[in-house]
Amino acid sequence: MAKNKKIHVDGKEISILFEYDSEYISLTDMLKAKDGDFFISDWLRNRNTVEYLGIWESVYNPDFNYGEFAIIKNQAGLNSYKLSVKEWAEKTNAIGLKATTGRYGGTYAHPDIAFEFGMWISPQFKIYLIKEFQRLKADENSRLKLEWNLQRTLAKVNYQIHTDAIKENLIPKEITKQQVSFVYANEADLLNVALFGITSKEWRINNPDNKGNIRDHSTLEQLVVLSNLESINALLITQGLTQNDRLIQLSKIAISQMKSLLVSNAIKELK
Repeated sequence: MAKNKKIHVDGKEISILFEYDSEYISLTDMLKAKDGDFFISDWLRNRNTVEYLGIWESVYNPDFNYGEFAIIKNQAGLNSYKLSVKEWAEKTNAIGLKATTGRYGGTYAHPDIAFEFGMWISPQFKIYLIKEFQRLKADENSRLKLEWNLQRTLAKVNYQIHTDAIKENLIPKEITKQQVSFVYANEADLLNVALFGITSKEWRINNPDNKGNIRDHSTLEQLVVLSNLESINALLITQGLTQNDRLIQLSKIAISQMKSLLVSNAIKELK
């Protein structure tokens, strides 16, 4: 699902189109900052532009059509040569440039290419464009960090609920501190097995170079599910279910919730 944000560059409003894991800057909006008549097709017919686009696609696009690119490259620069963004994308299977219709209609480019196009507007415009785009990314990273910390805090709160349920229902009276720790660790690994498929010890053996523990390397989706599992396990403990029965239920819940979160637009918007 596409979404749109705006940045302001040298007094002009520039749209940023986000589609899943990709983002594109509006060349159509950038043209408003150009003095005199100038069209994207003028830029696209330049041989240096075509060569740059070909190199970019060869690095980032495994499905790039080199045969069609060679034909276009040979014609670039000729007076009779004319090519639209739509034709370029269709003929070469390019992913760096795209022409869209509808709500966010216009010509968009990957940031690398948009910065190159910015030079055709003016060197000053290119510098301001990069600066504002970097500011936007910094703001997004700050928000993501805040959301991440919120999830970590939520997981810690639910962990306390989880350990309280263990203390009240599973830990026998008059046992040693070592035995208490074992019960806590045993229940923590119950959640690890339900969600990750391995215990904390097994993860450390398989990842000797990684610092921290398995939860420190979890994805946002896994942290959300982990938080839910801790609450659910606390409830199952109070209901008197055995550890084996709880593991079976928690595993099914983890699979179901992960499937839902991996296609969740709400989670995607946090990334």
